[in-house]
Amino acid sequence: MGRTLVTGATGFIGAHVARLLAARGDEVVITVRADSPLTALHGLDVRRVRADILDRRAVRRAMKGVERVFHVAGTTDLRAARPEVFSIAVEGTRIVLEEALRAEVQRAVYTSSAGTIGPARGGRNADETTAWGAGRYAIPYLDAMHEAETVALRMAERGPALVVVNPAHVLGAGDPGRSSTALVRRFLRREIPAYVDGTVNVVAVQDVARGHLLADERGRVGERYILGNRNFTMTRLFADLGRLSGVQPPALKLPVTAAMTLAADAPAARYVASPSARSADG
Repeated sequence: MGRTLVTGATGFIGAHVARLLAARGDEVVITVRADSPLTALHGLDVRRVRADILDRRAVRRAMKGVERVFHVAGTTDLRAARPEVFSIAVEGTRIVLEEALRAEVQRAVYTSSAGTIGPARGGRNADETTAWGAGRYAIPYLDAMHEAETVALRMAERGPALVVVNPAHVLGAGDPGRSSTALVRRFLRREIPAYVDGTVNVVAVQDVARGHLLADERGRVGERYILGNRNFTMTRLFADLGRLSGVQPPALKLPVTAAMTLAADAPAARYVASPSARSADG
């Protein structure tokens, strides 16, 4: 394999993707910011390029000699303000892919989110053909990820050869920002007194990383692929976490209407767990 650029390699998914690419034999280049934590990349022989995905000139420099791009960088903060989320997700994706096109990169894998698919109707599972219908919730993160994916798929019509992956809720070791794994951490610390029941798809970070490489090697250009595993109701997930840890699951289950009221109050909402699917890297 040739030179491969990974954005977001200092984050949860990105670090695992970078390690698999290095093991595959790629010459791995990663973008890092001045404040990027590097603990997830300990012992990994990669070339580091100082670049923020919103800095077009820096991204252009990072693209020199690159044959493949894995654009994993993004935000997983569901409470971030709408302008911030849209800037990182939408404009950042546009810049990275436009510069990949300019550099004549052969192939790109874009990390989206399972949150851009569905939600499924009651009693059914969503798949890659399920239309997005979450706009009615006006959640900045979901709206931004949907718009960013739309930008990416439009870019696929011009090149480079682009494949989209849609991770569900990612769990596993080595989450430097404690993004997707924050739910488990809060559970273990007894910080979830109440929750909204629903369904969340849980997948191991190692499987998500392998899915990225499979998308690169076998994915059809312009297609998107859900990277998920098992569906859990929140009730079952907390019961299993309680059985494994000995921590008592939260007893209070709230109706969706009550949760939406609390969502307007961020300090209160952080203590209420609800289903979510994230792309995980910052």
